[in-house]
Amino acid sequence: MEKKNIDWENLDFGYRQTDKRFVANYKDGAWDEGTLTEDANIVLNECAGVLQYAQTVFEGLKAYTTVDGKVVIFRPDLNASRMADSARRLEMPVYPEDKFIEAVEKTVKANFAYVPPYGTGATLYIRPYMFGSSPVIGVKPAQEYQFRVLTTPVGPYFKGGVKPLTIRVTDFDRAAPHGTGHIKAGLNYAMSLHAIVTAHEEGYAENMYLDAATRTKVEETGGANFLFVTKDNKIVTPKSDSILPSITRRSLMYVAEHYLGLEVEQREVYLDEVPNFVECGLCGTAAVISPIGKIVDHGREICFASGMDEMGPVLSKLRETLVDIQEGRIEAPEGWIHVIE
Repeated sequence: MEKKNIDWENLDFGYRQTDKRFVANYKDGAWDEGTLTEDANIVLNECAGVLQYAQTVFEGLKAYTTVDGKVVIFRPDLNASRMADSARRLEMPVYPEDKFIEAVEKTVKANFAYVPPYGTGATLYIRPYMFGSSPVIGVKPAQEYQFRVLTTPVGPYFKGGVKPLTIRVTDFDRAAPHGTGHIKAGLNYAMSLHAIVTAHEEGYAENMYLDAATRTKVEETGGANFLFVTKDNKIVTPKSDSILPSITRRSLMYVAEHYLGLEVEQREVYLDEVPNFVECGLCGTAAVISPIGKIVDHGREICFASGMDEMGPVLSKLRETLVDIQEGRIEAPEGWIHVIE
């Protein structure tokens, strides 16, 4: 399929409508077979569950063109599993995990012309999502749901690419203990919008959220997990029941240990110890790793030894290795790369 006429190397991280999307509906206790459609619009009753009580969950993954010209997606089985967990937490019907992968495959195949060529730095972002579609006025789960998959070609999440960011410690809380911080629910992201808008207004790229109970431990940002590097090159990532289990973070920790021979540790990380780390980064599907050069804690500046000019050497090698795996330059662990035939 001939590629669309797009300036691939200068794409931002924004929505561009593609040709097809997948839609399936849940009614009378069962999912239908689903279909591809050219219609990008959704028609809902004014009292739909998603509009009244934010009953919606989503996922995010990418399709890449590898060095040998194949189109692949990265670990979609983990996205399917995480979306199932999210749906259960919000009392939504689980979209079958095997059907999830099939729907992603069908949507990517239907939009092959939008998969960026190898070497451009761009990818095809894939957004599976589900929402309550039937009317609900009392506070209870909807009876009907819609599952959809859309795609859009994107460039880097942060405009500066891998240039180190300055972030702040925020006074807002992201998630409470025993809340919904561990699932990918739309409501978690809605409550973060005010915090990120005010951060941007004050000149910061992101927020560092602390644990809501004690406000002493590092959790994550609005949409990415933290990675820290110690003076002896150990990779440390925060542990908390209210942190989203990032697929990228789990993959990076495996790569650090099994490909780069680094020691890795997932544990509680206290804000007081952050100045002792030499590198810091944010990791997630959208950005892979974005380096942090400075954290501002109510006027106190925490500056990392890696500086504000470029990503530190350990995180740089870690990011490079994972991207090489995704793009086919390094052999991947079994099951990580899903080829779209």
